[in-house]
This record gives sequence, C-alpha cells and structure tokens, in this order.
Amino acid sequence: MQQAVTARTPMHLWIVGFLALLWNGFGAYDYLMTRMRNEDYLASAMPGVDPNAMLAWIDGFPLWAQIGWGLGVWMGLLGAILLLVRSRWAVWSFLLSLIGALLGLGYQMAMAPPMPGGEGAMAKAMPVVVIVVAGALYLYARAMERKGVLR
Repeated sequence: MQQAVTARTPMHLWIVGFLALLWNGFGAYDYLMTRMRNEDYLASAMPGVDPNAMLAWIDGFPLWAQIGWGLGVWMGLLGAILLLVRSRWAVWSFLLSLIGALLGLGYQMAMAPPMPGGEGAMAKAMPVVVIVVAGALYLYARAMERKGVLR
C-alpha cells in the first residue's frame, strides 16, 4: 500500500502569495509604464519630477542594471504565481528576482547620479524596501520548500 505524504498548505502561504502578487504586479505595471515612456504615469508617480528628466536618468543606466531591473520585476511576478500554485520553482524565481533587484537597484543606490528632483526620503528608501521584500520572499519560499509545502 502506497502512502502519499503531503504537507497541508498553511493559510499564511495564501496571504503571502496574494500580497506578493499585488506587490510584484505593481512593480510590473511600473516597469511597463516606464518602458512605454508614459509621461502621465511618471508625472503621477513622482510629483514634482520632470518625466523627461526621469526617463533620461533611467536611459543613462548601463545595460546590466536595466536587465537587472527587468529580471527583478518579472521573476518576482512569476515567483508570486509559482508560490500560489505551490511550485518549488518559486524559490528559484524569487532568487533571480533578488539578484535582479540587487543589480538594478544596487546601481541606482550606489553608482547612479541622483535623479533630478528625486532626492526625497521616499526616493532613497524605496530601493531598500524593494530589496528587503525581494529577499524576504526568497527566504519565505525557501522555508516553504524545506517544509514540503512546495512541490
């Protein structure tokens, strides 16, 4: 007789997965609006900052930082979906998201010149928050994999 051992899905997985989907969904929306050069969106996202100056600042990022940004955004969104379907691949997706965030936002924080008009506390804090959330989602998915919740 064969017994299947499956871990029961804890309620917190659904909560974390849903919040991760919202968080990363907004990141994907922000990425698309920026890449489509939507000036109305950019003006509303950072009031007081000229959208054209913001786009010129982003266009000045090296290719590796821009690839990191895309990797962080899209792997984060994929990781949230994979977490909700309880796939072990969520761990790898969140790891790639963290690496992408470190590349893209690391450049922004450590090497990029300040964005014209974007020197406020929120502009300085948000990249750190994004990296911390990406790291937390990776650690959470890894813990769920080790407990046998992800398959």
